[in-house]
This record gives sequence, C-alpha cells and structure tokens, in this order.
Amino acid sequence: MKASCTFALAAAVAQPALAQSTRKTLKTANKFFDQENYRASIPFYEQVLAKEPNNALALFRAGISYMSFDKEKASDYIYKAQRLKPKVSKDVEYWLGRVDHLNYNFDEAIQHFQAYNTTLKKNDTRKVALAQLIQHSKNAKIQFNSPKDIFVKNLGPTINTAFSEHSPVISNDDKLLLFTSRGENVTGATGSVANPKNKSIAADGEYYEDIFEAKRIDDENWEKPRSLSGALNGKGHDASIQVFDNDTKMLMYRQDENGDIFYSEKGGTDWTEPKKLNNNINSKAFESDAYITPDGLTIYFSTSKYSDQNTLDIYYATRQAGGDWGTPKSLGNVINTPFDDDSPYLSKDGKTLYFSSRGHNTMGGYDIFKSEFDSVGRTWGRPENMGYPVNTPDDDTYYRLSPDGSYAYLSSYRIGGYGEKDIYTINYIKNAIIRGKVYSLRDSTVIPGVELVFSGTQADKTALSYRDVTKPETGDYQVNVLSGRTYQVAVSKDGKNIETQEFAVPISTNDSTVIEKNFYVPYVDTTNANLAQFKKIYFDTDKYKLRPESIKELNNISGILKANPGINISIEGHCDSRNTDEYNIVLGQNRADAAYNYLKKNGIAETRLTTVSYGERKPAATNDSPENMQLNRRVEFRVILKEGETMPTMNPAGTGASSTGSGTSTSTGTSTSGSTRTTAPLQPGKSKVKMADGTKVKTKVDEDSDKVKVKAKGANGEESKTKTKEGTIDAKTKDANGEKTKVKTDND
Repeated sequence: MKASCTFALAAAVAQPALAQSTRKTLKTANKFFDQENYRASIPFYEQVLAKEPNNALALFRAGISYMSFDKEKASDYIYKAQRLKPKVSKDVEYWLGRVDHLNYNFDEAIQHFQAYNTTLKKNDTRKVALAQLIQHSKNAKIQFNSPKDIFVKNLGPTINTAFSEHSPVISNDDKLLLFTSRGENVTGATGSVANPKNKSIAADGEYYEDIFEAKRIDDENWEKPRSLSGALNGKGHDASIQVFDNDTKMLMYRQDENGDIFYSEKGGTDWTEPKKLNNNINSKAFESDAYITPDGLTIYFSTSKYSDQNTLDIYYATRQAGGDWGTPKSLGNVINTPFDDDSPYLSKDGKTLYFSSRGHNTMGGYDIFKSEFDSVGRTWGRPENMGYPVNTPDDDTYYRLSPDGSYAYLSSYRIGGYGEKDIYTINYIKNAIIRGKVYSLRDSTVIPGVELVFSGTQADKTALSYRDVTKPETGDYQVNVLSGRTYQVAVSKDGKNIETQEFAVPISTNDSTVIEKNFYVPYVDTTNANLAQFKKIYFDTDKYKLRPESIKELNNISGILKANPGINISIEGHCDSRNTDEYNIVLGQNRADAAYNYLKKNGIAETRLTTVSYGERKPAATNDSPENMQLNRRVEFRVILKEGETMPTMNPAGTGASSTGSGTSTSTGTSTSGSTRTTAPLQPGKSKVKMADGTKVKTKVDEDSDKVKVKAKGANGEESKTKTKEGTIDAKTKDANGEKTKVKTDND
C-alpha cells in the first residue's frame, strides 16, 4: 500500500512537470515560427508531437513549416490538424489550399481558396491575392494536363543537399559547374540553425549563400564541390550569376545595399576580390540577377528600383564608348508585370529571352517563360510559359542553357528532391531509330512484306503513329519514333493482323540513338490446308529415340512424300523446359535428326528434308504438368513453300509416282550430306552439355549473337566443329571411321 501511494504521488507530480515541459517546447517552436524561421521550428514541434500526437496547433504549424522541405508531410499534418480541430486557425482553409496546390490537387485547392474567400470582408485586401492564387491553380491544371515531352533529372546528392541549391552556371566547355548553396558546407556554417547567436544564419533561419564549383567526371557524375568563399565570400549572401569572356570573368550577386551585382576576374586558379557594377546598374534597391550578351555590349538585369510595388522588373543597358554601362531601359510591359520578373537569360543568337516570373500565366510561384525577339518591330514577343514539367506549382528559377543549347539547367523545389531547391537538368525527349527484322516463330525465317505500325501518345496524350513495311529482299524495317514511351506495335501482312505487341522505347535525349528490335510473330501460311496429314511425333524425357508409334507415323509421312515428289518438308524439334536453353537446342536438333535419318533410310532424298531446333522456345502447352510437358517433347513436320507459292493438293500415301523426287529446300544453315539443318539463335555466352548418348557439346555465342562456335564429340569418337559468322558457315566433321568432311558457305 505504501509503495502504491508513493508511485501515485510521483505520477501526480510528474504529470504537471511533463505538461510544463511540453508547453515550454511549444513556446520555443512558436517563437521560431513567428520569425518565419521554419527550419528551426520543426524539431521543437516534433518534440511536442512525440508526446502529444493529437496536438492540433502543433500539427498545423508544423505542417506550414514543412511546406518548404516536405510537401507531402505538410499536407498530412495540416489535414490531420483540421480533422482534430476544424477551427484550429481562422486561415486553415487558406493553408489547405496552399498545400493542395503544391501537391497537384488543383481542384481541391480552388475549393479551399473559395471557402476561405467567403470568410473575408468585402474590402479585405487579401481578396486580390486570393484571386491570383485561384488563377494559379487554374493555370496549373491546364499546364499539368498538357505536359511537354521533357525529361527532368536531378543532378544528385553530390551537388544537391537538404538545403537550397540554385543559380547554376556552366563553363563554355561544359566541364565546370558553378552554383550557389545554403548547405552545411558554406563558410561559417557552425552550430545549430536554431541558435539565434549563430552568425552564419540569415534572418530566415537558413545559412548564408556561398558559391561552389564542381568538375564534371562524366555525363552523370560530378566531383565533390569546392567552395569559392576564399575570395568571393562577403558578410551575407553571395550567389553565382554568369561566367563570360571565355570564362575569365564572373557576374555574381552580393548582399550589399539590399543586394547588388558584382563581377570578379579569374587570377590563376582562383577569383579576384569582387567589384561592384556602376550606379546605372546597382542602386539602394534590390538588384537580383543579370546576363551579359556574348559580345559584351548589353547587360540585362532585374531590379526593384523603378517599381512602385517594390517588385522586380527586367531592364537592359548598353556599354558606352568609355567602356561602362549606360542608362538602363525597361523591357516594357510585355515582359514586366506588377509581380516579380527576374533572372533574365538569352540564347546565344540573342533571339530568345528566358526569364522567371510570378506574373503572366504562372502555375504558382516563379515559372520559367520565354519570349522571341521580333527583329522587324525591334520588340520582344508575348512571353510563353515553358509548360509542365519545366514548371511546377512551386518556384522554378534560373533557367540556363548548356553551351551547345541541347539541354538546360534550372533550380526548383520538386517532390522527390533532396530538400529545398535542387538543381535539375532539362532535356527535350528526342527521336530514336528502331530497326530490325520480322521473323516467323515457326521456323525463324524472315518475313518480307510485313507492315508494322507503332502507335503511342505524346506526353499530352496526342496520338503518335509510325509505319514501315519489311523489305522484299532482306525483311528489314526501320522507323524513327519519339522515345521515352511504350508503343503498341501492330504486325500485319496482306491486310490481315498477325498480332499486336508492346514495345517500350527508353528515353533518348539525342537524335542518334539506334535500337535494334526483332519481332517474332506466329505467322502461318493460311494455304497450308494439308498440314493435318503430317501428325506430330513425341519423345520420352531427355530422349530422342523413336517410339513405335512414331515409326508408324514416319512410315505414313514417307508414303505421302513418295506419292508427292514435288513436296519438301521442314522437320522441327521441340523440348519441354526441364534443362537449359542451350541444352534443349541440341536435344531438339537430335530429335529432328532422328526423324530425318529415318525418312532418309526409308528412301526420301536428303535434298527434300531440312531440320530446325527450337528447343523449349515454342511450347505447345505450358510446362506446368507432366501431361503438358509431354506435349512439348515433340517433332513437327511442315511443308516448305517458295515465296508466293500456294499449297498443292497432295496425293495420299501409296498413289502417284514412286520416285523419291528431287526438291530444293528453302532454308539455309549447316549443310551435311546435301541436307539442310538450321537452329534458332542462341543466347550470348558459353555452355557445356552432355547428351543422353554420351555426346558432349560446347557452345560459344558472342555478345551480338552473330558469331557462334559449336564443338561436339560423340561417345564413338565422332567430332564436329562449326563456326557461323554473319551468315558464313564453316564446318568440319569426322565420323567414327575417321572419314572427314568440310563444308563452307557464304552469304550468297
């Protein structure tokens, strides 16, 4: 009893102390929140939620704080707060609209903004901003539903961090990247961002910006970035803008008099102390970004000096006779809006202006726009939104083309990134050449005259269709298709569909990509009406010895062939899937050879017979039961027809001429004693197999499958070596008696 009372008393004392501790933590979190130091506030809100997971206010404010770092978590927190306490804040509908917009839920965002609008008084100045947010969601919905064929790629964790990276600048040789970071490697980044005495922390609770450079290793990778703060570090923010004059000079931003444009020159391997541009460019207002044309005669820059609303506009100035910048002029109301217009950049030919804007028809925050120069009217054309996925519902800024103009860099905060703003590359998806042949699944022969239609869609769902017909001589086809999507490929001949296959074409960002694609289709000559006269024969597991019932069927086939001396046949060996592909190719060939040898011994001329092995590649049934596997251990017989020839009416066995006849096989392959043998293509690599009769077979197939070596050694001393390369066949055989045979063919 005494122990229980002591425990109860301790618990009673601890409960108020715990509540007091939570209140103190929440107070600290709210202090940082009110200062808009959201990064510092999050750990304290999380401490509160660890103890009180249903604290609606902590959830709500933590959700707002997460909007710059984790949009999805921000949505979860704010929605949960509203469910727990519908009136957790007077402006909860506003924040639900904001977080839905950032997470691409545009219809829901509009509903929340409209709901919030009804809570405001008629003359409330917030109604104007709210109307703009609603329009942003409408714009975003249009852009998102009409995407461009563009491949956006994050530069990866070597460059990007959990903090903000932006302002990418690339050297003329595309091997050196300069960029700006607010990460933990900036100068003076010591201590916690939650420490108000930390001098490396800006007013918003983030580290000050520093300039870094990274050398390219290859197309995908960069060396560890090096800080340039030794010469370029000021007391506040320093940001990269542009390198020019053959990469010997750099424009940069420095937090001086609200923000000004400076330049630095390269001295050896490092940069000199930055100098400020003249007073025609810089002022006591905010100058943010700039671009000097390749000829060095014109500078475009963004400034708030001339704006009544203290927003950024884009101006330009030309170099005077004395060498300094002259009086600036506005780009006009076609480019500039009542909102921020920033980050000007021109294509090398000076005909296209790229810039970031919070105005025009933005999807939300800053979007990238482009404007074409009218050389006749000497004016810039109406800006065009670069569209999704270049732009997103959040800020997208600092669009910079690569030296050859084939791709671009930009800075953006996107779902799936490493933290705040990351640097991305923008590549337009290009065409790829798809070429190859169409083969018959039955005998692996090419099929000329086959029509292939590749059907797909663009990113905006516009239909795509590409067509070609396999060539009469070679059976080749070639189409030039838009890459980065899956196509439905309809294969048809003589106007009749054979089948439709799916083919995924990987993304290509250059126009020189070539993809080899062969199609194997179940093409059957519909005139083969008499195929039923040749029944299949079957084999035991791992055997190629003829069964009694098989001999009976072979006698029937022999009789039909003798009655029809103009008929030639293909003998096709098949297996179940119990062994490797290479092993089964050899086993299938042995089964075909067993039937071939019996027919030959029964008086059928070698020139009328050809063999082919498919191994396990053409199952008659799925290999999921002993009964189905038996159906796959078989040999089939097919009448060989020349191009354009129709199936003749065959005489039954025992009628017609008794001659064995003389026909010509239409297949190609390794010739042995006048007969023709073919096997389906093997997979690249090496293999060794031992057959049931003791024959050892070694196979070597090169990477492109156009060079094959096969060595076989029988139990009685028989040996054979065959080499096939690009259609040329070189074969040597030695039988059990030591008799040698050489066969060599070429592509002709």
